[in-house]
Order: sequence, then structure tokens, then C-alpha cells
Amino acid sequence: MRKPITILVSVDSNSILLGARHLKNYLLSLINKYNLGNMVEVLETGSFGKYGNKPLFLLLPDNKIYGLQQKEDVDRFVEEQILKGRPVEDLIIEDIVVPGAVEATERTEENRIVLKRIGSIDPRNIEEFIAMNGYQSLSQALKTDGDKILKTVKDSNLRGRGGAGFPTGLKWEFTKNVKAEEKFVICNADEGEPGTFKDRLIMEGDPHSVIEGMAIAGYVVGANKGYIYIRGEYFESVNNLKIAIDQAYEYGLLGKNIMGTGFDFDLSVRLGAGAYVCGEETALIESIEGKSGRPRLKPPYPPVKGLHEKPTVVNNVETFANIPDIVNNGSEWFKSIGTESSAGTKVFCLCGNVVNKGITEVPMGITVADLLYKYGGGICEGRKLKMVQTGGAAGTFITPNELSTPLDFDSTKNYGVSLGSGVILVIDDTHCSVDVALNLMEFFEHESCGKCTPCREGTKLIVHYLRELSKGRGTREMIDNLYDIADNMEKTSFCGLGQSVPIPLRSILDRFKDEFVQHVGAESCPSGVCIFEKGKKKPKKAKLLF
Repeated sequence: MRKPITILVSVDSNSILLGARHLKNYLLSLINKYNLGNMVEVLETGSFGKYGNKPLFLLLPDNKIYGLQQKEDVDRFVEEQILKGRPVEDLIIEDIVVPGAVEATERTEENRIVLKRIGSIDPRNIEEFIAMNGYQSLSQALKTDGDKILKTVKDSNLRGRGGAGFPTGLKWEFTKNVKAEEKFVICNADEGEPGTFKDRLIMEGDPHSVIEGMAIAGYVVGANKGYIYIRGEYFESVNNLKIAIDQAYEYGLLGKNIMGTGFDFDLSVRLGAGAYVCGEETALIESIEGKSGRPRLKPPYPPVKGLHEKPTVVNNVETFANIPDIVNNGSEWFKSIGTESSAGTKVFCLCGNVVNKGITEVPMGITVADLLYKYGGGICEGRKLKMVQTGGAAGTFITPNELSTPLDFDSTKNYGVSLGSGVILVIDDTHCSVDVALNLMEFFEHESCGKCTPCREGTKLIVHYLRELSKGRGTREMIDNLYDIADNMEKTSFCGLGQSVPIPLRSILDRFKDEFVQHVGAESCPSGVCIFEKGKKKPKKAKLLF
């Protein structure tokens, strides 16, 4: 039971870096100073969805969000709002929707399913999760035949939210149908895609939803052991997950004979070392086994031969977080949201030169324009939009003329655009397309595991050519060679990393080729970004290695 006044402090990783916990502790000292402990409580919670330059405090029951940046702001908040009941208008943030279960209306298409508890509950308190129907779906599932739950998931048309979009129910069915004494469930929380942070915020703000989804998956496919493979840099997510797992064991929701049904399911966390390639499911499995995180040859796929060569379900954080609501509300409910071919919602990450950075959960099929202007607030500082990259580092670039593109699995395929992990990277006209491409390709060069020659050497050559172009030493032949390398990498790379590098490269070359050509023989970068090195000899012609 909460006290008359509750103050929820957003302590996601971004807010912590802005000093949220320091200000929270100062707020607690003032509450103690004024003897307000009997009527005011301060709780930590997850993200409110949007990022700013100050920590956010949600005042309940007033439903006001305050942006408090320094101790003086906290002083005013306590003295005016708490003690006198007078809102401090200049500290109130008006453009953030109060967290909770939000359904689509005429005013907004936002529909919080995965995010409905984030920003509303203390993620380290299992009782608050249970109070909002937490573990109700697991209880219902354990009383139902596993085949019926599988049918519900299959009929819902839920597709993987990590980027590939493979039907979740079909993956579970493959795993269930393989006869084996031991099976596994793995949550891929190795969120390495630049610009992607949705999974981190889900784990920080509502870790029990992921645990519940994994336990249901284990019951359906016949697995008794699960792992959450998470980036070691996600300190807050790791802490909250470990606390949540311990609480679930304490409440009999993990471990032996869950809820007296005879079903056993153990769950533990495994830390990754930050390798981008470990986001690929077989490289992830290799890492869990204690080996170097390098992709396996497929087939066989994990549902047939995964962890320790046993049948294994590997799903994304957001995918698992959808499962409890699908089990609880049914497949028809889920299919009523989104489009006919892409059911449900998608959590998108808005980042770059956009006014409102953060995450939003909307039905599948929303356009890039609506995401950018309705939720993102448009372009920063009155600049003009130059391009948007959708789907993350391995995604596609689109121009301002393509903003009407719907974001769902089939539409993006038809338009030649990536949905990916849900990143919307906004880039304004202060940027140079050559410099953008160079930064992106340097990332892939660094993250290539080196196992196969096309990816290892191909990324090096791409970076070499782009670097020469950015220094004013490029040639038209180099631009042509970039296309040739992309074609070779797509056809001959061993895994999805090398095969996906050509997607953003060709995308930005096709749409902004004129700007690449303008870097050849020019006196300076057309956008004023690249620093040309004049007077230096042009490099010798590089040889393609494949």
C-alpha cells in the first residue's frame, strides 16, 4: 500500500548518468528534515519513455512529471509542491505521457503493452509486478495443456522483435517437436546494435515480464533451464534481473515444482563481453558454452541443435515480454493491433537529431513520419532533415521523400527498407553522407570477428575507400569498388554480420551518390564536415582480395 504522496524517480541508465540517484537521496533527506516520512514515499522506477537533460520525477496522485536538474530545483519542489501544494510550473515537463497502460486514441497511436508497467512500478519489487497482473499468465499457462498455449502464440502471429522477424510460435513448435531429454530457453539480451536501447529499458523497468515469458516458453517446449545472455555493460539491467530472479525463486515462481504443478524451470544470467557478433544466436550460444563468440554454420538451427547441441529456443527481450499478454488476452486480441500481416506493437528507439529522444510503443504499421514528428517532436534546432536510418546500424537510409513508409514486416520489405530492431536514427543537414558512412563502416570493421575473409578484409577495404573520400583523395573508381565489395560480402560472408554490411552501404550510396561524387576532385567537403588533406599524393590502387 503506497502512501498518500508517491514520488517515482526514473533511474534508468541515462537518468543515473544525469544524477538521478544523487537527487533522489537529497530529496529523501528533505523529506526526513520536514518529517514527511508518514505521508511521502520515494520509489525508483524505470524510464518514462523520453530522455532529456535532467532527471525526471513523477508525482502521484497528481500525475505531474517534474524535471529536476540540481539541488535548488529539489528545494523548490519540496517547499512549494509538497509542503504547500502549489505546482512549480517551470519545472513541470508537459510533453511526456504519464506512464501506464496506454491504449490508442484519436490523440495518440501509442499503445503500451510491453511498456505498460515501466515507469509505474518499482522494478525491484515483485509485489508491485504481481499487483499489475504479473505472473497471472504463467499461472494460467501451467493449468493449460502446452499445445494450447503454443497454438495461441502461433495464432497471434507474433514475430521476433530482435530484427529477423521469424514467427515466434513456429520457432517454439520446431523446438517442442524435437525429442530430447534436455532443452533450453535463451533470451538474447545482447543489445549491441548502435542506437538500440529498448531491451535495456525493458530489463531495467520491468524485468519480471521477461522472466515470465521465458518460463512460459520453457513450459511449452519442454525446457527446464533458461539463460539470459546480456551485455556486461548493462549494469542496471543485470542488477535488476538478478534481483528479480532471486525474488521469483523466493515466491516459488522459478525452481522446482512451480506453483505446485510439477513444472521445473531454472533461470540464470550470463554476461557477454560486448562483442557485436554475439547478437547472432549461434555466436551467443558459443559464448555461453565458454567458447569464442563466433557464428556456427547453419543448418542445423538452434531449435534442433543449439546450446550443448540440445534443442534451444532463442528469442529477444521484447519478444518474451509480449508473451504474458498474449497468453492472458488471447491471439485475436493481439491480432487486432497492428496490421494484418504484422500483429501487435513495436517498441521504437528515437535517437539522433530529434527533439524527443527515447522509446515509444506503437502499433505495427506506423509511418516514419508519424514517429519522427508526432512522437519525436521533429528535427532539433530548426535544422532540415537529411536522412533517417531505420533498423539500426545494419539498417537502411531513407530520404525526406520516403517518410510515408509504413513500419511493419511486409511493408518495409516491399519498400526496400529495414525494420530491424526498431531504431529510428534521425540525421540533419549538418552531416555529410560520406562521414556518416565512414563512421558506420568503422564500427563494422571493428566488430568483425575475423572468421571469414569476405567480412574481415571487405570491411577494411570499405573503410579504406571511405577514408580516402573523406580526405579529398578519393576517385570515382573507389565509389564503384564499394558496390563491388558490397556484392561480394553479401554473397560470400559466413554469417549475418558480413551479409548485412552491404545493406546500409548500398542504401546510403544509392540515395546520396551525388554527395560521394562531389568529394572527388573537390576543394572541400560540400557539407563542411570532412577535413580534406590537400597536397598529399593519392594512394596506390588497392587490390580487391576476393
